[in-house]
Order: sequence, then C-alpha cells, then structure tokens
Amino acid sequence: MTMMPLIDITVWGIACFLASGACAAAAGAADGGRVFRAGAFAIDVTPRNLPVIVNGGMAERTAEKVVDPLHARCLVLDDGRTQVAIAVVDNCLIPRALLDEAKAAARERTGIPTERMLISATHCHSAPSVCPALGSGVEEAYAAYLASRIAEGIAEAQKRLRPARVGWGVDRDPKNVFCRRYLMKPGTARTSPFTGHTDDQCQMNPGYENPNAAKRAGPVDDAVSVLSIQTRAGRPLALLANYSTHYAGAPALSADYFGVFARKIAEKIDAPDGFVGIMSNGTSGDANCCDFNHPRRDFDRFTVGEDTAEAAFRAYQRIEYHDWVPLAMEERVLTLDVRMPSPDEVEEAKAYIEAHCKGRKPKALPEVYAWETVHLSRMPSTRRLRVQALRIGALGIAAIPCEVYGSTGLRLKEASPLAPTFTISLANGCSGYLPPPEQHQRGGYTTWRARSSCLETEAEPKIAACVLELLGRVAEASD
Repeated sequence: MTMMPLIDITVWGIACFLASGACAAAAGAADGGRVFRAGAFAIDVTPRNLPVIVNGGMAERTAEKVVDPLHARCLVLDDGRTQVAIAVVDNCLIPRALLDEAKAAARERTGIPTERMLISATHCHSAPSVCPALGSGVEEAYAAYLASRIAEGIAEAQKRLRPARVGWGVDRDPKNVFCRRYLMKPGTARTSPFTGHTDDQCQMNPGYENPNAAKRAGPVDDAVSVLSIQTRAGRPLALLANYSTHYAGAPALSADYFGVFARKIAEKIDAPDGFVGIMSNGTSGDANCCDFNHPRRDFDRFTVGEDTAEAAFRAYQRIEYHDWVPLAMEERVLTLDVRMPSPDEVEEAKAYIEAHCKGRKPKALPEVYAWETVHLSRMPSTRRLRVQALRIGALGIAAIPCEVYGSTGLRLKEASPLAPTFTISLANGCSGYLPPPEQHQRGGYTTWRARSSCLETEAEPKIAACVLELLGRVAEASD
C-alpha cells in the first residue's frame, strides 16, 4: 500500500474541512442562516462483571453470559437555538434517581439542560436489574456503571454534531402487537392475595384460545413511527423508531428485538459505519406479540426485529426531508398519590411472609405480593414524575415514565396538535403501569398493587392532560 506523505494528508484534511464548512455555510444561507445539526452514538453498556441479577419476571434470576451486547443509543439535535438529547437504553426499568444522576453528569459534559434530555428504557426483560421490582433486587454496581455510561454516550453524540437534515414518517406492523388483557367470563379471572383486588374481571395472558376469555380489554397501536436523520448530502446518521409491543423475548443478557431492529434497519437503508438505529418502546403496557384469539404462532426477537425494521423501511422510503426544523421541549413534574396498603394489610402480609418465605426471596404469587405490600408501606405516599413533550418540526413526542396502555397512546395521537405524534414509555423513570380508571375497576395483573403498579387510579387522565398541555405549548413555540 502506498503511503501519502504527511504534508499531503494535512493539506487534504484542511481542504476537506474548509469544503465541508463552505457547504454548511451555503446550506445555512439558503435557509436564512439557520443550520440544523445532529449527532448520534451507540455506547456499549454490557456489564463487565458476571453474573448479574436480571428482572422482568416474578422471581429473581441471574445471567452468567452475554447473548448479544446492550447499548444506550444516543442522539443529540440542535436547531441553532436549542439542543436536546435523547437516549434509549437496553434495560427493563430504570429509576428516576439513576436517570437524574446520568442527566446531571451529561449536563456537566455537554451544557445541555437536564430538562432538555429524554432517557428511556426499551423494557427488554433480559438486562441487568437496576430497579427493584416484584421478586427481583438490584445489581448495585452495574447501576452506577450504567449512569456513567449513559452520560458518556450523550457527550459523545454531542461531539459528533454536524449539519443534518431531518424527516419523519409512519407505517404499520399489525403482526406483532395484540392486547394481552382479556375480559374473562365471570369467576374465571386469575387473582392473588395482597394485590388490592378480590373480584378481578380481567386477566393478562389467558392462554391461547381459552374458552373463558370473552374479549380483549382494549385497543392497540400498531404504528411504526420513524424519525430519520441524515447528513445534508443524504448519508444516514440515525433513525429513531417507536413501536408498541411489550418485548419479543430473549435469553439474558440480550437487547431483545430492540437490538435486532437496530442492526436490521441499518442493513435495509445501507447505512455507513457509525449509523445509529434506535427502537423505543411505545404504549405497550397492555400489549405483547401474542394473539391469544388464535393458535400459537412462531415468533422470536429476530422475526419481530425484521418485521418492525421492514415497516420502518417502508416509512423511510416515503420521507420528505427538511434542512432545518425548530426544536422545542417542555417538562413538568407531577406529584401523584400512591395506592398505599392499609396497616391491617401490612400486618397480614408480614405474617404471611414469616410463615411462608422463612428468610428466602419470594417465588409464588402470594409471596411476591405480600412482599410488595411491605415494600410499598415503607415508601412515600406520593410520587413525583417527570413528564415531557418534544417537538421536532411537525413531529411530536410525548415522554411518560410509566407503562402506558394502547388506548392512552391512541387518544394522545388523536388530540395532539402535532402530527404525527408518538409516545415513548418508561422515559425519565419508572412509575409502573398506567391503567385508565375503567381498567383499574376491571383488575388484572397490570392493576395489582405493587411497586410495578402503584399510582392512584386517576393517574392516567392527569398525566394525559399534562402531556396534551405540554404538546400544545411546544406546538406554539416560535419557529
């Protein structure tokens, strides 16, 4: 291989730098001097030390190997006046305290205000536990490591800012999203003590073709929404997608279908090295990949990743790009009540734990919810939630720190002043499931009182009203 003399390399580099600067200046001049910039980076957040605790189930489990790597996929956008950061992390649930720590560290490194940062979990059930839930504890060392890596990823994305163009689109994948909550025939819904419910009408995951499953309890959103970022020359930089299925399923440790999507969409659009594909979790609180009305079908993280990437690619092919769009982001902190157990319920739960667990961690449902009753009794009776709305041109993004139902997401889309709009769930914290009030009345797992479902029964309409107000504010922001 013939080596270029050092002086030639230097001159060539300066020439390229000046040429790129001239192109950016020309593009800015064509748009009134405004330049839209973007930078993206996927930072590896796979744990360095194994085994680790993995949550996402009723009982605690551990993982001793890495099936595929975990990432925090980061995106920084800049319209010349405002910078915003988005990070989507391969994890099940990330508490607000950890994300606040990550944001504070990222602010120190980037200068981006924390209220202009949106960080969410994919909700894969195959990553290290950083949030206690049901029968699982926390991998404390990994939690500290994760916060620092997220901050580093956002800082690296900012370093890669360059003139860009942006566009958005929507397609559909009805094949992999179905309501998993069913209204059951009277007296057939599964229940458990210590959940705050005794007369459940709904059941999650009733089994395929269960004759007692009367009908699905709500709608789902099958949209695959896409935000595409390219260089001014049309070279792909990043693609953020959103879909509302719960997860596909994967052996730990794995990024589940979210990781498969990132690889597949890069292949489909023939993206260069450094491209960052991102799949965020939409309104999947009452949805998954299983169609219980029919016999079991074959699917896995690979098929779901392929299907959603194909839908995203269809949307991608129709996108019209903009050399500049305004950014606007609003955040509000809501204080909501927690459904606290009564003193009698707590004493009953303690007695049950003493009689059945005998010093070990919970396994059976009554043991899990007895412990959840005790845990909730030791926590504050209110919860502070960060709720956000982000505008990228005509595109709206809502960010809610809960597992949002499909009916809520569809209602937000219909009422939003921005089109399209989509919701990123489990953003900026994890405050459990968010059933609408009528779903609380029907019961079922996602309403059972626990750290995974603890907010007041009127939380959903309060959060939805806040989101719509914030979307209205960002929609009215001056261009």
